[in-house]
Amino acid sequence: MEDSDNLDFDEIVSAYYQPLYRFGYSLAKNEHEAGDLAQQAFFIFAEKGASLRDKSKVKSWLFTTLYREFLRRKRKDERMDNYEPEMLEVAGGTVEPHIRRSLDANLAVEALEEVDEVYRQPLALFYLKDLSYKEIAEILDVPIGTIMSRLSRGKAQLRDIFKRKEAETADTF
Repeated sequence: MEDSDNLDFDEIVSAYYQPLYRFGYSLAKNEHEAGDLAQQAFFIFAEKGASLRDKSKVKSWLFTTLYREFLRRKRKDERMDNYEPEMLEVAGGTVEPHIRRSLDANLAVEALEEVDEVYRQPLALFYLKDLSYKEIAEILDVPIGTIMSRLSRGKAQLRDIFKRKEAETADTF
């Protein structure tokens, strides 16, 4: 029986892999770990997704699953906090001019990494995943008022970080 509520697994992967990967990267600050988190979220969806009654909730279900997997791994291996962003730069090699836009995005992600973790998670979901306050509250399992507060404080921290980075860049020229 096929109807509009049945979602093709390949279509779900195509639609959500990149956003899940970027969210995983914003949490783990590591490309390999981000890929693992996204794949694990899809693996869990493949096992349990059929029990999801409201197919419009696939996106928030996947993000919630990835976030919970990240927390599970973080508890299991506290060394995750020791990854340095500089390691990614060294591993990345030289940069071609045609990917300048991605560099700007990397600078934004780098700034996001400096925000306190409690604010970073809602900011990443809001800006990188374009989720609503309600969806973020569901994913992080906190009240919507807390999300609003964390977003406000996180945005203030981001503004300060961008001002500092702008001043540092101006000083080097």
